[in-house]
Amino acid sequence: MAKLSAAILRMLGWKVSITIPDYPKCIVCVAPHTSNWDFILGELAYTSIGRKAGFLMKDTWFFWPLGCFFRAIGGIAVPRRHKGKRPLTEVVAEMFNESDRLTIAITPEGTRSRTSDWHTGFLRIAKAANVPIVLGVLDFATKNIMIEHTFEPTGDVDTDMRRIKEFYRPYKGKHPDKFTTE
Repeated sequence: MAKLSAAILRMLGWKVSITIPDYPKCIVCVAPHTSNWDFILGELAYTSIGRKAGFLMKDTWFFWPLGCFFRAIGGIAVPRRHKGKRPLTEVVAEMFNESDRLTIAITPEGTRSRTSDWHTGFLRIAKAANVPIVLGVLDFATKNIMIEHTFEPTGDVDTDMRRIKEFYRPYKGKHPDKFTTE
């Protein structure tokens, strides 16, 4: 599967540089997220180096038969409403704590639409589960997919988010007008 994924990316003109260690547990923070292509390209890139990552996706996508497919490739359904349930951050942190090996890709924007209000749950999960965050980039301007930096959360969510947004500032999504780090 790795060779096929790499070949598809090459045919599409994409370059992949994933130099971070193969951590047994980590969160892959992925941005910019402006298109459904981000998911496909990200999966191909990570698979091209022989690694597998789960991902969070809104539960409305988990209908039959798509739900079976998404679960098979690592999808975790996120309910749109959490009434009466434990917070998602607690559930995912527990998944990390109970697993010997787990990687989950999360898009902090949480939407393909333009938003400056990035979700901070991935920072809280990483801190609670004591796992590193690796910063994944899908840069459509240069057709580069990169995961080269590890980010250790400090626990100061505002400062951490500011630093992460600064990191992503130079990159362009498929639809640049839908991406902001403001």
